[in-house]
Amino acid sequence: MELERIDIHPTHTYGNFKLRVGRPLSPGATLVPGGVNFSIYSRYAKSCTLVLFKKNAPEPMAEILFPKEFRIGNVYSMIVFDLDYENIEYGYRMDGPFNPSEGHWFDSGKILLDPYAKVISGRDIWGETPDWNNIYQHRGRLAFDDFDWENDCPLEIPPEDQIIYEMHVRSFTRHPSSGVKHPGTFAAIREKISYLKELGINSVELMPIYEFDEFENSRPNPQTGELLMNYWGYSTVGFFAPKAGYAATGKFGMQVDELKTLVKELHKNGIEVILDVVFNHTAEGNEHGPTISFRGIDNQTYYMLTPDGYYFNFSGTGNTLNCNNPVVRYMVLDCLRYWAAEYHIDGFRFDLASILGRDPSGAPMANPPLLEALAFDPILAKCKLIAEAWDAGGLYQVGSFPAFGRWAEWNGKYRDGIRKFLKGEPGRVGDMAQRLQGSPDLYAWAGRAPATSINFITCHDGFTLADLVSFNDKHNEANGENNNDGGNDNDSWNCGTEGWTDDPSINDLRQRQIKNAVAMLMVSQGVPMILMGDEVGRSQKGNNNTYCHDNQLNWMDWTLLESNKDLFQFFKHCIAFRNAHPVLRNPWHFRNQDYVGSDYADISWHGTQAWNADWSDSSRTLAFMLCGKHAKEGNVYDNYIYVAMNMHHQANWFEIPGLPNSMKWHVFANTGVTPPLDCWKPGTEPVLENQYGLLIGDRSVVILVGK
Repeated sequence: MELERIDIHPTHTYGNFKLRVGRPLSPGATLVPGGVNFSIYSRYAKSCTLVLFKKNAPEPMAEILFPKEFRIGNVYSMIVFDLDYENIEYGYRMDGPFNPSEGHWFDSGKILLDPYAKVISGRDIWGETPDWNNIYQHRGRLAFDDFDWENDCPLEIPPEDQIIYEMHVRSFTRHPSSGVKHPGTFAAIREKISYLKELGINSVELMPIYEFDEFENSRPNPQTGELLMNYWGYSTVGFFAPKAGYAATGKFGMQVDELKTLVKELHKNGIEVILDVVFNHTAEGNEHGPTISFRGIDNQTYYMLTPDGYYFNFSGTGNTLNCNNPVVRYMVLDCLRYWAAEYHIDGFRFDLASILGRDPSGAPMANPPLLEALAFDPILAKCKLIAEAWDAGGLYQVGSFPAFGRWAEWNGKYRDGIRKFLKGEPGRVGDMAQRLQGSPDLYAWAGRAPATSINFITCHDGFTLADLVSFNDKHNEANGENNNDGGNDNDSWNCGTEGWTDDPSINDLRQRQIKNAVAMLMVSQGVPMILMGDEVGRSQKGNNNTYCHDNQLNWMDWTLLESNKDLFQFFKHCIAFRNAHPVLRNPWHFRNQDYVGSDYADISWHGTQAWNADWSDSSRTLAFMLCGKHAKEGNVYDNYIYVAMNMHHQANWFEIPGLPNSMKWHVFANTGVTPPLDCWKPGTEPVLENQYGLLIGDRSVVILVGK
């Protein structure tokens, strides 16, 4: 005789609802046989009430108080049977002390979002004005495990082989010129995968896609009256839920499947997905902000607080998550495990990651338990972990971030060094040598590989590459903050005129400087990262902080692909060149010596004279040669590569180091030459006419390949 399971039978009733004590180790709302398990933590709450709504209903259909015996330690857990789980929304009321000076903000009059909610409704269609009278603005829903991954799995591309493309989901396809069916959505990106493949990148880094409220701090543009919004999304409402407004199907609650489909299609095309995650703060802000979730559930646990109950603000946004409290640490781990396991995400970039290494009082920790736990977590073992190794509280850890052998870093020193050399500052060649080698001065001493360095010249936060060579100063007036927001230390140079000009000599110089930048980026050891649209000259009109603009300041203008086709081709060929040459993608730092018997060091340094680099402060020229026999530490054969950079305002004659017998130098790129002869498709490079030297124009880069 088959025995019936006893765990599917209720033991309690509450009105018409049948209940059973829940499973506390399954945080959030999860389907179980016959019902839904609800589990939520609060250390200081005196009682908890589950609030159930029918989808989109203005008032609850039921409020169920957790029986006292359903609380295990500090976790309330309950199974509710026979729910129409596809058509409900849920939240909680927490009753407890209201004493902000002691860190408690309990208010049983507020309905609170589950921190573990896997689907969140309330902002289902991007930009649709909410009902501000709604008593529960952000509503938890259940997610269903019914997606067919068709044998998909994360790609596990070796870090040194990555080429990252940082992009904003909405901006990438929102412009009318994109020609997609559902602009600004996950679905629309699928229509542009062929473009990403043609460009040659193999990783996309998506700016925040967790549920956020685009109406947070919304206000009219003082210049145009247009609504300014929380456009970038660095203000999380729910860490486990993809943003409904980024999905064409968000209005139907299908954002989970739409995002999974995008990940699956990108993987089919050899492109990894990295998520930009924001665990340093939440959308609740400081004591003047809204109570959405964490504050009303257990403020003292989730946030870093001063002794008198105010919020520490190491994020610059009003609050700071208390990430090294064990409860919060477990939530972060659970979250990332969920995205890795359920969405097949390949990696994570952590916004203001230095905050994650602060203790509850804000002091930096030598061995932060959260960073260690992420580094050694078995589920995240193959995920890329990338730190923005600084925070708004002044903690700057580029080169010293607690890595535990796993963490890579956005290398802000690479960005600054390349920009300064690019515009011809004196005294930069020594620093350039370090940055081009993968910053061994920052990482080799600690046994960290060149791929620790995520090399970038531009990112979402700052000028685009076109603006970097067109503006000396930021122009953020459209943000409505009197041009006081955004960074002032841009290391930019306008090439002679602020903003746009019809002067052909200035425009030619700007195009050359953009090409110089990408050429340097693609021949540097480490992991290159490109900002969306730089490959076609996208501009933000000198605005270096476009966080609030849902307009053409942020949108990718696809007509640029035609008007700047020469620039796109240069990017495409430089990326292909990097992919074709493993000597540019070494897994370990150069030794500056010959250890394979080729009679050439793995890397050698040169100047206008071969074998004699000029390291003086007045020097604005630098060249180096890579011996292909040392590629991948001598395990792979490659060609020789020579790179000469002349950032002087005059042309210079460069002697070229000789090659082994029977080999000749071929010209891959010369930014001082008119397109299309400025670069060549890898494998088609013409032989250099004079094998002993060449004249390199002012502010130009030449890349030769010896074969």
